Amino acid sequence: MKAARATEFSESDILFLLETVDPALLSKANTIKDDPCIIEGMMEHEARRLFQRIMLMSEETITATITPRFLFEILLRTARRELESQTYTVERTANQKIPVFDTPEVVRFLSNTVVLKYLAEMLTSFTRIESFTLPIRVRKGIWRKIRFNDMDIDSLARFCQTVDEERRFGFYKRIADLCLFILGMFPEYVTMDFRYHYSGEAKPKPFGRLIRSAEDYEEEGRRFYRLASEHRDATVLALDEVLYQLHEKFYLAKKPLNFISEHFLQFRKGKWFPPISHQAFYHVLRG
Repeated sequence: MKAARATEFSESDILFLLETVDPALLSKANTIKDDPCIIEGMMEHEARRLFQRIMLMSEETITATITPRFLFEILLRTARRELESQTYTVERTANQKIPVFDTPEVVRFLSNTVVLKYLAEMLTSFTRIESFTLPIRVRKGIWRKIRFNDMDIDSLARFCQTVDEERRFGFYKRIADLCLFILGMFPEYVTMDFRYHYSGEAKPKPFGRLIRSAEDYEEEGRRFYRLASEHRDATVLALDEVLYQLHEKFYLAKKPLNFISEHFLQFRKGKWFPPISHQAFYHVLRG
């Protein structure tokens, strides 16, 4: 995977970038948009200025001006810069926040451009929910329709078992991404759903409903990132290395997402990621 590709961003993204860095560069937009090295340099060195401008805009203006892919890369780059000056990250439990002195590791991990860009793509994929109905052959001459959506771990896992191994890469990857997304962007919902707020004790599991702890999400996320990294399609798509890194360092990958969730999008998450409430969120996840 290349460090940067000109096709990562839309023309409006490039114009926003140039206008923010130096309006005089707009006259050279046609040349610059095809030079990924220049774009990468501007994204890296002007992330703070881009971030400050974006944070002053309304959601409606943001969506009309830049793409989610551009937005999330700026947020990730800014989070990395902010974490460089932090002495610790925070782990959330049901009734407290625990400091963890791992910021140097988190910063090093996110300094890998391939990892950063993968996370930006992943966040972008969760700005919409896709539902599917696919016919599955039960036995010769008999087919059954199976419904699932890509924000439901359990239906994705069930459907994954019905397809041949050669078709499982997308499911492995999506399940792993979903576990990371939930723990990274909505850690408070995992805590609220699994444990009582004041005592911190685990809630009883309702009949017919699977409740996952943060540890469960991390274990499943790591397992499915490993399965995805070992799949033939991962090598074909040049994703095998980054997926294996996410398997090995899942606990680090969630930290910049936690930072973005708490510091940058605390009151805006519902604008970018459907659904907008934790009740609806769990309706989607649990089915």
